[in-house]
Amino acid sequence: MTVSINTLGLVGTGVMGAGIAQIAAQAGVVVRLFDAREGAAQTARDGLAATFAKLVSKGKINPLAMDAALTNLQVTEALDGLKDCDLVVEAIVENLDAKRGLLKQLEAIVSPTCILATNTSSLSITAIASGCQHPERVAGLHFFNPVPLMRVVEVIDGLATAPQVGDALLALVARTGHRGVRAKDTPGFIVNHAGRAYGTEALKMLDEGIAERGEIDRILRDGAGFRMGPLELLDLTGLDVSHPVMESIYNQFYQEPRYKPSPLTRQMLVGGRLGRKTGHGFYQYENGQVIHGPQPQPLPSVHTMPPLWIAAENHEDYERLSRLVIDLGADLESAAQPSPQALCLLAPYGRDATSACVHFDTDPARTLCIDLLTDLARHRTLMQNPLTAPAMRDAAHALLAADGVGVTVISDSVGFVAQRTLAMVVNLACDIAQQRIASVEDIDQAVQLGLGYPQGPLAWGDALGPRRMLTILQRMSELTHDPRYRPSPWLRRRAMLGVSLRHEEPTVG
Repeated sequence: MTVSINTLGLVGTGVMGAGIAQIAAQAGVVVRLFDAREGAAQTARDGLAATFAKLVSKGKINPLAMDAALTNLQVTEALDGLKDCDLVVEAIVENLDAKRGLLKQLEAIVSPTCILATNTSSLSITAIASGCQHPERVAGLHFFNPVPLMRVVEVIDGLATAPQVGDALLALVARTGHRGVRAKDTPGFIVNHAGRAYGTEALKMLDEGIAERGEIDRILRDGAGFRMGPLELLDLTGLDVSHPVMESIYNQFYQEPRYKPSPLTRQMLVGGRLGRKTGHGFYQYENGQVIHGPQPQPLPSVHTMPPLWIAAENHEDYERLSRLVIDLGADLESAAQPSPQALCLLAPYGRDATSACVHFDTDPARTLCIDLLTDLARHRTLMQNPLTAPAMRDAAHALLAADGVGVTVISDSVGFVAQRTLAMVVNLACDIAQQRIASVEDIDQAVQLGLGYPQGPLAWGDALGPRRMLTILQRMSELTHDPRYRPSPWLRRRAMLGVSLRHEEPTVG
């Protein structure tokens, strides 16, 4: 089996195929372009020539580099033109029979040492390779769109893939300047698997009526630090892409509750509300821009501010919350119990406001909760219970917004918005590690680069505190009896032992 890839055959020259060809040619690899559509391969090469010229005009590459890359791009009108390639990558339609049939055709053409790779994003590598006489030479090589900018590539081993095949593909990816991550052949691989927690949990909260769509996005973007809110992201991707992936992964994992899709996105898909591409999704768009976008909750007018009594689950949180409310001008009570007129502000983890009232023994009519897991300098989330008096809700909102920082008031929910979302993101990454789908380093790198999270999910879990993540999940699970919130054994064991979520177990044997 070859370990050095110098000539790459590419079948399918659409957006993905052209992107793969671009980075490979720029890395000094000879690329043979083939497409079953007449003239498509030449059109792709012409388009890449224009791309290289634009890069030269912007000073991104020099003219010599452009000439070398263009020399490396060769067009062939027949599959036979790929016979002496070291690697052939297919980037055709996402259809199992089509991909399986193509690889079977290629086996009769290429040399015995040629690697065959599929750029599938959702199909099983093992299933695609099952039609080949030598499935040990077949692997997944999953690029993300746009290829030149998305600098992570998943290298996936099927059940029969020879180890040196993945090694050779990782070396090729490194040569292009991208980051290769290695995964086992499981639904969604790493990135699409790990990404289920973010959007799916947001949809679950929307279904539960906890907050409006704009507020869910605002909390997770401004407070938790995600680049885009989950519903904004679904509109950008398009539900014609996202919803089938949700259903596919849910069904491939035999209806695992963690991946359960929302009926809402199926309804929107059927109704043609796909997102930006149709002008209407979770938001409305005109020329790609949001129109009549969600407005922040109006700031209430409060003439008399009641005294404030606070409670938290630990001394550190109590001190942090005390400093904040004192800086905001609160008349903070220091007694063990609140006075009869005091506004009670609680800081729980994983609980809903109702159970927090019971735990801290406060009057529900005067009680709200605040989420201390988010960045309070950027956004603050308050949670009311079913009995919270409107006057107390307005007083808490006005107090927490006194310095101009945004405030969202949500309805009663286990884990607020950010706590439950972050806990699910971290927990799912822990489960991917527990299943040995990929190394902890590759999980963090793949998710950070592929999904644009501010940190890899395991490193993020360490920063937030494994014990805190475990507490949030355990309480949500106890309160809801929903198995989607059950903690991963990987998280539970490391939280109990007080070690990093990135700690790998020693290998046995």
